[in-house]
Amino acid sequence: MTPSSADHAPHAQMSVEEFEQIARAAPETVTLELINGKLEVKPVPDGDHDEIIMWVAMQCMQQQPELRLYRERGLRIGGYRNGRVRPDGTLARAGRFAGDGEWSSPDRVLMTVEVTSHDHDTDHRDRTEKRDGYAAAGIPVYLLIDRDHDALVVYSEPEKGRYRQRTTYEYGKAAALPHPVDITLDTEDLKDYAR
Repeated sequence: MTPSSADHAPHAQMSVEEFEQIARAAPETVTLELINGKLEVKPVPDGDHDEIIMWVAMQCMQQQPELRLYRERGLRIGGYRNGRVRPDGTLARAGRFAGDGEWSSPDRVLMTVEVTSHDHDTDHRDRTEKRDGYAAAGIPVYLLIDRDHDALVVYSEPEKGRYRQRTTYEYGKAAALPHPVDITLDTEDLKDYAR
């Protein structure tokens, strides 16, 4: 089967179909993503990373009980469906992914969440490539919990493949997540996970 040009990003390493075959065969200890046509290996999260994601999930569910923060839900992002990512967290209404296969459309996703890893590639992957992919997919809010800078960065108002708004909150400050999320995170607890 010859992949169409719509399945490729400029300078793509492989087609989406090839990526999905490789991802299905990968062991459970490896998480693969396809970002801008490039195969990426997502680092295994450490304990603090897991605690931060649970912290976000609990605050979201306490303030908006109809919402769920899904861990590592496979999403199709990027122009012409050329990307496959597994955000650390994907916020959507309960039941949003019922009946979906491994990879879901980003429609009706309210927010994606990434927690930076302590690896050499986190800068480009989480701060640039994924941010731009989420904006291109029209995901209303992208929350980056930046452990290198002890801060939360909230991106919102996607337009033409970019987020128009960017607000940074230091750990300890109340972080207002804009519509359609409409949640305020009390970030004092994040100080416990600072290095």
